[in-house]
Amino acid sequence: MIKNIFKSTFFSWLTIFVFHTQMLAQQQPKPRIIVSTDIGGTDPDDNQSMIHLMMYSDLFQIEGLISSPFGKGRKKDLLNMIDLYEKDFSKLKKQNRKLSSPDALRAVCKQGELDSAPYSGFRKNTEGSDWIVKCAKKKAKQPLWVLVWGGLEDLAQALHDSPEIESKIRVYWIGGPNKKWSINAYSYIAENHPNLWMIESNATYRGWFMEDENAPKNMSGSGFYENFIRGQGEMGADFVNYYKGHIKMGDTPSLAYLMKGNSNDPTGESWGGTYKPIAYSSRHIFERNTTKLDSFPAYGVVEWRFKGQNRSIPADLACFTLEIQKQEWPGFYLGNGMYCVRYSSKKPEISSYIIHSKIKELDGQKGEYSSTAPWPGKPNKDDYKLGKNWYGDLPNPVYFLDGQQGAKTLSKHRKAYLSDWAKRWEWLK
Repeated sequence: MIKNIFKSTFFSWLTIFVFHTQMLAQQQPKPRIIVSTDIGGTDPDDNQSMIHLMMYSDLFQIEGLISSPFGKGRKKDLLNMIDLYEKDFSKLKKQNRKLSSPDALRAVCKQGELDSAPYSGFRKNTEGSDWIVKCAKKKAKQPLWVLVWGGLEDLAQALHDSPEIESKIRVYWIGGPNKKWSINAYSYIAENHPNLWMIESNATYRGWFMEDENAPKNMSGSGFYENFIRGQGEMGADFVNYYKGHIKMGDTPSLAYLMKGNSNDPTGESWGGTYKPIAYSSRHIFERNTTKLDSFPAYGVVEWRFKGQNRSIPADLACFTLEIQKQEWPGFYLGNGMYCVRYSSKKPEISSYIIHSKIKELDGQKGEYSSTAPWPGKPNKDDYKLGKNWYGDLPNPVYFLDGQQGAKTLSKHRKAYLSDWAKRWEWLK
């Protein structure tokens, strides 16, 4: 009798506990997000990621969509994608009434910086940077997530204009190639806001589209498009225009991080990868031309500084360029006869550079270098010292995928996150 009473009481309390746990989970507020994207610029994977975001808009409080391009992308590219979403919205809404309306998304589209930052790391405020500040200053119980799919220019400008927002935001940045183009804005943030809460995903994000040995065959290559997207609404018809339907979406891990996992703990398992705290960000300063015996970590900041004549050149005016692999980066005059240019390699490499300038003593200078893995590498005197909430890719070789640091911590979830998305594409049948 007593035993039966105990069992009954136990299961009653268990039922109550489970019920309250479920209720609490349902009451968790949606993450507040701003997305800064270079959509319409140099890489069409942002178009794929925007489709994904709109189809999952019920999971987020979308407070801003900022066009921060490298290249010809503009706010109009965001609006074009929302127009496409609107054509499918009636079908989607029948399945999920909590999805954001097209008009609500249009209302938070902003134009950001159109060019890379000068050596200082900032230039002038934009509609996008002002919007980051405004949203960050809202009274809210949870932080504002700034998900950066391209350059850091608008974020750096916002932090410069209103440093107090540093404690009110959390950043997940898709670095890697974006870092080399946004190198001055990055350097400003790392040097002046080391206590920013930042996930710097330089290589882990690649696990979203790099296939490991466990990749499902029906989702590999163009398989996901052919089996789950093709013929599904206007967005499905548009999807094939980007990488012929092959899944890239290299920016989507910033969203996925908030979808599955504990967003307060980057060291745990999540659909956005697993990261570790880093106490410094690699920087090497050379006051000479380098050789391939001079090495620094890939994704690290390298500065070449050159002596020349004293000149009256504005600090934010590029006066020479650094050419590497047929791409060029602007160099600037620091004063007192010193000229400087920054660079960051997007992968381990051995390469060379040459300087182009109308300034005679600079023009034609050349050198070589080696960049290595893992990042941030061994500490050195020039590094940016960081606070306790800056996170980077796992350096352990076991987590590398085809040379990409930390990528296996994300690729392992490929079947799960693509299967989840496949269910939403079914809404458009």
